[in-house]
Amino acid sequence: MVRPMNPEKPIHIIGGGLAGSEAAWQIAEAGRAVVIHEMRPVRMTDAHKTENLAELVCSNSFRSDDADYNAVGLLHAEMRRCGSLIMSAADAHRVPAGSALAVDREGFSAAVQERLLAHPRVTVARDEVAGLPPEDWDSVIIATGPLTSPALSAAVRTLTGEDALAFFDAIAPIVHKESINMDVAWFQSRYDKGAEVEGGGADYINCPLTRAQYEGFVGELCRGDKTEFKQWEKDTPYFDGCLPIEVMAERGLDTLAYGPMKPVGLRDPRTGHRPHAVVQLRQDNALGTLFNIVGFQTKLKHGEQVRIFRMIPGLETAEFARLGGIHRNTFINSPRLLDGTLRLKASPRLRFAGQITGCEGYVESAAVGLMAGRFASAERAGLEPALPPVTTALGALLGHITGGAMAATFQPMNINFGLFPEIDARDTKGRPIRGRDRKKAVADRARADLETWLGTKLAAE
Repeated sequence: MVRPMNPEKPIHIIGGGLAGSEAAWQIAEAGRAVVIHEMRPVRMTDAHKTENLAELVCSNSFRSDDADYNAVGLLHAEMRRCGSLIMSAADAHRVPAGSALAVDREGFSAAVQERLLAHPRVTVARDEVAGLPPEDWDSVIIATGPLTSPALSAAVRTLTGEDALAFFDAIAPIVHKESINMDVAWFQSRYDKGAEVEGGGADYINCPLTRAQYEGFVGELCRGDKTEFKQWEKDTPYFDGCLPIEVMAERGLDTLAYGPMKPVGLRDPRTGHRPHAVVQLRQDNALGTLFNIVGFQTKLKHGEQVRIFRMIPGLETAEFARLGGIHRNTFINSPRLLDGTLRLKASPRLRFAGQITGCEGYVESAAVGLMAGRFASAERAGLEPALPPVTTALGALLGHITGGAMAATFQPMNINFGLFPEIDARDTKGRPIRGRDRKKAVADRARADLETWLGTKLAAE
């Protein structure tokens, strides 16, 4: 049921990250006024460095851009089809990363902010919304991300009667390219993936380790001096998709060699053989002067990071543009607290979007913001929000966080083909298709169903 609203009042968005920025764009493009409330620089966070909207604080990668065989690549494609500001800015500020979509973080953020500030229906207010928003704000999207202010977190907990869940998100270091020893390191993507694209196939810098070097490195990671947690943080669990490198090392000697340091698909041109382990670095800015260490989120103290990471062959004299860090991430129990259009059941004027809903990843956060913006603008127009089909990446992600996941064990989730409904696709002999062929069939179905959804929405509008 659509709640009566004043169509002239603006929709308010709390938080100017990826989700908030995307939600604002969708609302404004639908012809509705929107106000983004961003607390930076009035109140900074432990992870952000600037006051820019849509600042990337961890990796600069939006992950795979393969729309046929990768769920996040399919999500990219669907968002582009929906007129996503985040995807448009990412495409405009793309840097080499094989088959992945990585961006120049400063150029990307600047582009998002510039386009929002230039939009006639968008207002950006630099203020902190401490506690619940005023009652006369009849449509609000809370997109405060992993670093929600303490006052707002406390207010949401009071309103819902829920204890906030939390985990730690760690930040990987960034190295100046000119300080990498390219007599030891070399450019190559795994299995030369991306080589079919002009200039592709060699987007990562690889640093090889022998078994002895690897074992010595793992030992120092385990012994290194780590950041001490505050008392109230000690029992907060990590999200398995973003474990600090030293936490993985402590799980067993070979864990890293089968994880972020796996050497598969790579050969050292000096020896012609596959190394025992490899550390990969990915371009982090458009100029190609900065590279981040892939998968090396860390809670090591800064001095220890410099000492231990310089043990990696090729990084003996590495100069760091940014050292790793760690921050606390909070999210709500969305399957229990939110309805199908991301509204808080206890207070339907409030919607949630982005990482605070329990989705994980830049793209997923922006995608939930895209949907929240579309739902809010439809509601403002007196229309019943049309949910994307569950067979699409957007619909699969929405369905998971608003009810598909078990509330009792809810944890952050990236988009993946396991969230999509089964498909009855068969080969020419009538046998169910598997593996890559099944992924392609799921992606084809998603694109077709998205077109139907978009056509229905346009007709309704």
